[in-house]
Amino acid sequence: MTDTNAPKGLSAKIQNKRKRQADEAAPQQEKPEAAGTPAEGTTKKKQKKNKNKKKQADQDGEQSSRKDGIDESIGKMDGRLLGDHFAQKAKRHEKELSAVELSDLSVPDSAFLDTSSFTSTRKLEQLPEFLKSFSPKGADLSKASEKNGTPHTLVISGAALRAADVVRALRSFQTKESIVGKLFAKHIKLEEAKQFLTRARSGIGAGTPTRVSDLIESGTLKLDELERIVIDGSHIDQKQRGIFDMKETHMPLLKLLTRPELRDRYGASKKGVKILVF
Repeated sequence: MTDTNAPKGLSAKIQNKRKRQADEAAPQQEKPEAAGTPAEGTTKKKQKKNKNKKKQADQDGEQSSRKDGIDESIGKMDGRLLGDHFAQKAKRHEKELSAVELSDLSVPDSAFLDTSSFTSTRKLEQLPEFLKSFSPKGADLSKASEKNGTPHTLVISGAALRAADVVRALRSFQTKESIVGKLFAKHIKLEEAKQFLTRARSGIGAGTPTRVSDLIESGTLKLDELERIVIDGSHIDQKQRGIFDMKETHMPLLKLLTRPELRDRYGASKKGVKILVF
């Protein structure tokens, strides 16, 4: 009797063991993770596709606002939007900057004067009228400080040739006692610009970010009586680039605007400085 049941018991044990082994092996054979991989890949592809579509839409929207050498969207921005625009461009140009470094280069919203009420097309010939519209009532922009090299207005452009055009556009404010200063590098050496500021009275100076910063560092361009910084922001060149679009102009511009002697005067009631974006 015992010998007869032994093989059956042994057979049952072997069957149970094989069943357990099959159950343990089943999850590995099914590999549910592998089955989900195509779905995950499809999701990532969709996300990338949507991201590319959004990027293209942003570019299309940006291009549609740029006509006849003018970025019309810039003139519609108030101080908050301009501050954000400056910051976003900085992130794009310098992706490795830390949050602290970006903060050091941020321009406070209070620094900007809202010029969105200026409805005329921001062509260069409208610049004198733009300046008059946002200057205190009765202000004479053709007057200069008695101190040489101490302008009340700085106009900052992205390129020297453009700055030269700005100088010509502002000739209506020039007098024998107040010369519109050429603060750019095209055909003008740094030493020559220093000499000009040392010997001349200039109410308005037009230049590029790096040259203006160099002149401030030299001590020949004084900011004591500066009232406004006008950024030639709506202008775009033949390659559809403006002063904010190029790292080599936007980053020097931010460093200029965030100088301690200027940052401390943004929003101040006395001897305050305002940034206007033309």
